Amino acid sequence: MTNPSIPSPLSLVAELTHRCPLHCVYCSNPLEMQPASAELGTDDWTRVFREAAALGVVHLHLTGGEPLARTDLAELVAAGREGGLYVNMITSALGLNAERLQALVDAGLDHIQLSLQDADEAEANRFAGARAHAHKLLMAELIGSHRLAFTVNIVVHRQNLERLEAMIALAESLEPQRIEIAHVQYYGWAFQNRNQLLPTRDQVGRSISILKAAQQRLAGRIHLQSVLPDYYAKFPKACVGGWGRQLLLIDPSGQVLPCHSASILPGLQFDTVRTHHLDWIWRHSTAFQRFRGSDWMQEPCRSCDRKELDFGGCRCQALQILGDAEATDPACHLSTHHQMLVDISEAAPLQDGHMLYRILTPPQSSVS
Repeated sequence: MTNPSIPSPLSLVAELTHRCPLHCVYCSNPLEMQPASAELGTDDWTRVFREAAALGVVHLHLTGGEPLARTDLAELVAAGREGGLYVNMITSALGLNAERLQALVDAGLDHIQLSLQDADEAEANRFAGARAHAHKLLMAELIGSHRLAFTVNIVVHRQNLERLEAMIALAESLEPQRIEIAHVQYYGWAFQNRNQLLPTRDQVGRSISILKAAQQRLAGRIHLQSVLPDYYAKFPKACVGGWGRQLLLIDPSGQVLPCHSASILPGLQFDTVRTHHLDWIWRHSTAFQRFRGSDWMQEPCRSCDRKELDFGGCRCQALQILGDAEATDPACHLSTHHQMLVDISEAAPLQDGHMLYRILTPPQSSVS
């Protein structure tokens, strides 16, 4: 029976594959990725997209890994559009060419989000672990020749933040409708590499001034959005709009998660679309019920007037920093553990490009 008190999700993030030609040092994918042999097939994804639309989902985000690693990608785009979903592809553009882009457009693709690592080609390729930058710029020009909504996403961190103005200028030259400047979110490989990636407080302060000036300059022409690091926040982010409130994610094997990092939380069993209907998983599964509402909250969240704004913050971050998934996200200044995040951020070493060789990189994987 449907529970009317549970809102319908707005977005489905479909991790079609964990295969990827890049080896980004800030990758937030799980440390143990799903192999190609475990991936859902075309028919399963098509059924899931129909179930998602019936559940109330509006936006479908095709991601990975690299979604272009799937040879059936155009079929999956068409399946999403046939289900009435707005289809966005999040991509590095490796594996894209004119013929393949045309096939995706013909299938009904609505939007492309292209990732860039830096404005400097050598540095961009170093952060990506692949010689990808020049191809990305060529593909950006090709994308601009189609009637597609286009977003350029640049992930920033201590090793590239001094070039923020140049990165914004490069993104602007590609003529997207939207630019997203996103500080590294410290999960997965990014958490492992945090000591090399976390910016200094001075860097963050300068970046805010640069972003505000760029937003004013680009207003009415390009929407510039920025995502600041939790480690310098006063309040935590409303992670994925609240656990089990707005978004669901399906990993390559079919596990349904409230967010992309939720699999690190102990004691939770995540059901799969191979054996359960998506509506049942969203409304009734133990995992999605676990942190819904506020009954699970500790103080100060339980009695805080912001609990319906940030929902206690990020459960994965609370686990990683404090070892307690039920704790108030330490990004919140009201948390008794907030000083831990302050200490971590203040201990961030000064930028040193020579330190990058120490950064771990994900296991090599190939596109096929």
